[in-house]
Amino acid sequence: MSSNRPYLLRAIYDWISDNNLTPYVLVDAGFEGVRVPPQVIRNGQVVLNLAMRAVGNLDLGNEWISFQARFSGVSHAIHIPVQAVLALYAQENGQGMMFPADEGGGDAPPPAPPSPPDDAPASPEASVTGADKPKRSAPHLRVVK
Repeated sequence: MSSNRPYLLRAIYDWISDNNLTPYVLVDAGFEGVRVPPQVIRNGQVVLNLAMRAVGNLDLGNEWISFQARFSGVSHAIHIPVQAVLALYAQENGQGMMFPADEGGGDAPPPAPPSPPDDAPASPEASVTGADKPKRSAPHLRVVK
């Protein structure tokens, strides 16, 4: 049988979103195939905000989680193998689910992540939690039309 992890991730994501909470994902950044900006990695892990207002083109697939996110004003294509997800939880109350780091789900690594289109629209700012937030020198505003 295939892994139940992608199905649980989608269900927990929907449950958190339906309750008007903010879904955060904890990822093992050392897992093969994880593509996130290196400056957001802390202690081999990264916490990402998956709220619809924080990401663009979110795809919670069976092999990959992919989306567009902005870090320090720069848009990045994020690709995370489903097996690299360690937890999915609501930022406001911590409710969610943890996943084992070494769960088997197949002998072969997942296929390569999809290539993002070059004309992908910019997405709202993604965020990193707590002390992992990047430091900013001064707040800035931008008019979005």
